[in-house]
Amino acid sequence: MVTGANSGIGREAAAALARAGAQVTLAVRDEAKGRAAAAAMSGTVDVRRLDLADLASVRAFADAWEGHLDVLVDNAGVMATPERRTVDGFELQLGTNHLGHFALTNLLLPRITDRVVVVSSSAHRMGHIDVDDLNWERRRYRPWPAYSQSKLANLLFVRGLQRRLDAAGSPLRAVAAHPGYAATDLQRKTGNRFAATGMVLLNRLVAQSAAAGALPTLYAAVEDIPGGSYVGPDGWMEQRGRPKLVAPSAAAADDDTALRLWDLSERLTGVRFLLGG
Repeated sequence: MVTGANSGIGREAAAALARAGAQVTLAVRDEAKGRAAAAAMSGTVDVRRLDLADLASVRAFADAWEGHLDVLVDNAGVMATPERRTVDGFELQLGTNHLGHFALTNLLLPRITDRVVVVSSSAHRMGHIDVDDLNWERRRYRPWPAYSQSKLANLLFVRGLQRRLDAAGSPLRAVAAHPGYAATDLQRKTGNRFAATGMVLLNRLVAQSAAAGALPTLYAAVEDIPGGSYVGPDGWMEQRGRPKLVAPSAAAADDDTALRLWDLSERLTGVRFLLGG
C-alpha cells in the first residue's frame, strides 16, 4: 500500500511496484484522482479513500482492511502550507505527515508481514521537535520550520517503531527514505505564489524527475536492509542520484526525543503500539 499515490513520487513508486507484479493499493484522499492514476498503471491496482488529516478516516480505513499487507509505504504529505488545522485540530503538516501516518501504521501493524517505509525529507536536518508546542499553538507559525519538524518526526517515528519491534521480537522492519530534490506537484501547493514560482524554476534547473525521486522509496521497500535504515540519493548533497543508505541528522537519532514524541503521539491520536501486548 502506498499513501498519497495519485501523484509525485508516490505515484511513481506505486506504478513501479505494480509493474513488477505486486498487488498495490493506492490510499488517497481524492478517489477520482486515484482512479485516474490507477488507470494509467499496469498490473493489479486498487484505490481506497484515506484522509490522513482526519483520524476518523484513518480508523475507518484500517478497520476495513482485510487480510495481510506485505509493505506499507507512508508517503503522503504536504509541504510548507499556510497555517491550517486538521479535522482533529492538529497543525496540518504535523497532522498529515506524522500523526496520520503514526495512527495508520500502528492500527495496521498486526496485518503487516514485512516492513513499513516512511518517506521523510532532507529538510529534516533543519527540523526541531518542540514537544511542548508540537502543534504550533503558542509559537508564531512558520511554514518551513513546521515542515522540517514534521519530517524530523517521520525519522524519529521510524526509530521508535524499530525499537518497539525489536523489543517485541517481531521480524518486521521500519525503514525510511527521502527522494532528494524531485520535481513534483508538492512544490506548487505551498500557498505562497512567490515561493511556488521559485520552486518551479528550480525544478527545471536542478531537480531530478519524480521517477528518479521514487528510487529511494523503492529501494527501501524491496531491498534486504536492516531495520532503522535510511535511504537517499547518492549524488550531490543527497539531492540527486541512485539510492544508497545514508545517515540522518543527530537530532533524528535522539532516543530521548523519540520516546517523548512517541508518547505524545499516542496521547494525541489515541493509538498505541499494537504488537507485544
